[in-house]
Amino acid sequence: MTTLIHTLQAHVRANPNAPLIVMRQPDRERTITRGQFYAQAERYAAALSQSGIGTGDLVAIVLQHGEDVLYSFWGALLLGAIPSIFPFLSDKLDRSIYFNNLSALVAHEQIKAIITYAELHPDLSEHLSPIPTLETIILPEDLARIREQDFQPTPTPADGLAFLQHSSGSTGLQKGVMLSHRAVLRQIQSYSEAICLQPADVVVSWLPLYHDMGLIAGFILPIVQGLKLVLLSPFDWVRDPKSLLWAIHDHDGTLCWLPNFAYQLMASRIRSADLVGLDLSSWRVAVNCSEPVQAESHRLFYQRFAPYGLRENTLTACYAMAENTFAVSQSAVDAPLKQDVVARSALIERQIAQPIAPDSDNAQIFVSNGRPIKGCRVQVVDEEKNPLPERVVGEIWVQSEFMLTGYYNRPDLDAVALEQGWYQTGDMGYLADGEVYITGRKKDLIIVGGKNIYPQDIEHLLNTITGIHAGRVAVFGVWNADLGTEDIAIVAEAEAGIDPADRQQVDPIIRQIRGKIATQTDVSARYIRVVGQKWLIKTSSGKIARGANREKFLRELATR
Repeated sequence: MTTLIHTLQAHVRANPNAPLIVMRQPDRERTITRGQFYAQAERYAAALSQSGIGTGDLVAIVLQHGEDVLYSFWGALLLGAIPSIFPFLSDKLDRSIYFNNLSALVAHEQIKAIITYAELHPDLSEHLSPIPTLETIILPEDLARIREQDFQPTPTPADGLAFLQHSSGSTGLQKGVMLSHRAVLRQIQSYSEAICLQPADVVVSWLPLYHDMGLIAGFILPIVQGLKLVLLSPFDWVRDPKSLLWAIHDHDGTLCWLPNFAYQLMASRIRSADLVGLDLSSWRVAVNCSEPVQAESHRLFYQRFAPYGLRENTLTACYAMAENTFAVSQSAVDAPLKQDVVARSALIERQIAQPIAPDSDNAQIFVSNGRPIKGCRVQVVDEEKNPLPERVVGEIWVQSEFMLTGYYNRPDLDAVALEQGWYQTGDMGYLADGEVYITGRKKDLIIVGGKNIYPQDIEHLLNTITGIHAGRVAVFGVWNADLGTEDIAIVAEAEAGIDPADRQQVDPIIRQIRGKIATQTDVSARYIRVVGQKWLIKTSSGKIARGANREKFLRELATR
């Protein structure tokens, strides 16, 4: 069977002058052909070889968005080394936590080299210098200065380790997900069928490459399939969300993957004056992935951009995870996205997704993530690991042809994650008519008086409250030893201009929170804290880290 390298080489031979990647910036863009990309990746491979990197060596790539990260990744693949793209330091990440976690990971995985940018080099040298396995920290400009030489790619077996994807996280040792060439190529083949991939498709992405959605869907898939890829910086998109839409317009983009928050952000933050002349009619498939899909977010997004040519059937959903390379399931393309309206009370009290009328006060909507893709199986199990029938909520297990080989140097996790070939996802959900619905995370579940409470449900309710920064709410359980159950705790970041220490400003917000929970749920929160901006800890992929925020909350609670 072929490898990732063979697929790239085949596309280069077929048409070296075809555009492969467009690097798009606010004031300019640069098009890289297949031949140019391969030549640069080969040059980086030769330079890495001269720096002492060889077959099977782990190479961490800690680079900001740009061409260097692309060439470094594929250059390491050409060399037979094992690349892994790490998050780089940003304002979202706590500096001390970042370097502590990075240092622990480099030491545990015995990483041999780090490719990084000049601004981070002094800090990396300071924090990582005691690690004996780390032989070198390389700057892209160092690679560029190394003389060119004839280079022959290192033959790699299809079942050989291609690269590592690391789980997102803000505390603890991250998990290196080991993926073989065979697994990645099988995933891409199967997923391409699920989204009805076409040779003329154009992928547009701003997603960070250290996350599985950005790495696989927004980088490796288009290269393996020989598609044109338009890449934007995540930072540029956050500063200017309309840039994604105009990239789709300018390049007749057809495919795009987005986390749920992006739909709501673009629907609410982009001015009509910035959309004059916009045409989104080329957009064939928009895939909502990486966090729970909200029906309201899709409704707002379609309502906002339908006048610019967006079709309702463009909106789809996917359930994915790094341990399965990427996609587990995908909703149907060019068909209405299914929604399941169920009784909230039955879900909480009996863990059953019981259909109910949409206009009921007891209604809760879940969006389908579609059917498992070809080569993938899904089952839902109870706490005793017994399979459950459809519409009964339990833990989702996955088995496929593109599973992880294991966690790098973590046999302790392999035994926990895999059960007779099934990956225990830790996600809670149910099947209905063969389609996958996600209700929450097992580890985040709050159990109050025997009732299962999913933090996402309460967080979603509170995002519309005046005075709270949308998307900056963390809900988690706090053990109450006196009652023998959990209490609900809510931490919400205030909008700019609100002082968390000013009770006249904060008390009305807290009253709104309590009122919303009282009218929309049958539980109450014991702890409600309104905090300042940047209080909440996020994972490296930008998600609210409930576990880390719970620990931070408890530490502060203990000092009061």
